Amino acid sequence: MNMSRTRDTRERLVVIGGDAAGMSAASQARRMRGPDELEIVAFERGHFTSYSACGIPYWVGGDVAGPDELIARTPEEHRERGIDLRMRTEVTEIDVGGQRVRARELDSGAESWTSYDKLVIATGARPIRPDMPGADAPGVHGVQTLDDGRALIETLARTRGRKAVVVGAGYIGVEMAEALINRGYEVTVVNRGSEPMSTLDPDMGRLVHEAMEGLGITMVNDTEVAKVLTGEDGRVRAVVTQDAEYPADVVVLGIGVRPETTLAKAAGLPLGDHGGLLTDLAMRVRGHENIWAGGDCVEVLDLVSGQERHIALGTHANKHGQVIGTGVGGGYATFPGVVGTAVSKVCDLEIARTGLREKDARRVGLQFVSVTIESTSRAGYYPGASPMTVKMLAERRTGRLLGVQIVGREGAGKRVDIAVVALTAGMTVERMTALDLGYAPPFSPVWDPVLVAARKAVAKVRGS
Repeated sequence: MNMSRTRDTRERLVVIGGDAAGMSAASQARRMRGPDELEIVAFERGHFTSYSACGIPYWVGGDVAGPDELIARTPEEHRERGIDLRMRTEVTEIDVGGQRVRARELDSGAESWTSYDKLVIATGARPIRPDMPGADAPGVHGVQTLDDGRALIETLARTRGRKAVVVGAGYIGVEMAEALINRGYEVTVVNRGSEPMSTLDPDMGRLVHEAMEGLGITMVNDTEVAKVLTGEDGRVRAVVTQDAEYPADVVVLGIGVRPETTLAKAAGLPLGDHGGLLTDLAMRVRGHENIWAGGDCVEVLDLVSGQERHIALGTHANKHGQVIGTGVGGGYATFPGVVGTAVSKVCDLEIARTGLREKDARRVGLQFVSVTIESTSRAGYYPGASPMTVKMLAERRTGRLLGVQIVGREGAGKRVDIAVVALTAGMTVERMTALDLGYAPPFSPVWDPVLVAARKAVAKVRGS
């Protein structure tokens, strides 16, 4: 083991993690401070940088030709911009008192210490692997990085059988189930919830359930996997629940992710209830002036509930990186929080949500009303109009918007952005009814479905 470099007069920024948050922070810091003022060293343990993990299911399903299409900026491009990016190198220890990190080159095993003046932790999240027999068997895959996606595709290419089991029915589970159907697999989804998409209320999740069955996916709800069975070759051959056994040539874990904060915890940095790093509005780790953190390894403020949450999304990670890079570069920026927005699809069914579900509102002690309406994406007489279901929650006494869920066909998903703006602005459902939204028959009915739901919520608030 050896110590790195003789110190010069420049400050050194060390970045742990080469995806959205880490490299956005490094790039923004470089734009603000040149190489003669700030040296930037970044460590990435994988083979790829600055990529869209959200696109992996579409790569697996064949909608995207290959990993290159998911990469925004290659290691070579980062290096051309004055960032010393060290690939296939894993940071194994953070010495906060000594302001240094220890890293190991994965191919050679060589280890060294690198000192820092400023540190960015962007270690992302890791797929949850259930604590059960067989969870680490060959043929069982978590999908979080491009390396994970490539490993799954290689397994699918080698596998003779055509039976797949997806464990979990969140966003990743649902999207991976569709991807495997597109590759010709017979797919079973085992879900411990009453309906898929636990980010929705069960009545809205039922609509997703019906769409998945329409694709030929077998849904098994209210069931947990107890173990994974392997064959004589050690590879997965079946998944066992409390009540049944499901043959499987490949298993994909889609039960969510946890913040990857092993390093941070060992270094004594502050973690929240969900295991993510806690930061201030400028994305500085609380209590540490020279350490920042962002992306899937942090917890963020939910602007609706007022509580900290862990939400793994590339949109947040890129914003975190911009804020961090600005702060490292001597500027000022903040990340105020989120309202919990997400969109997805199953075949042509679009699924969107923002704000609180019913159980979220109950958990934080809010009294609320909820309404559900059926409408269409366009004027009913205009060709191509398709049904849309909108569910809306509002605070009982004040009428403040608390959350919206939308399930429908073309034009449904991005309508949630109306509610996102309203939530961020703290609008009431009554004020929403006066929003001057764009209208023409090809785009919406005279009363947009979101506003129809708002009108119905106003009536219910008044009645309560």
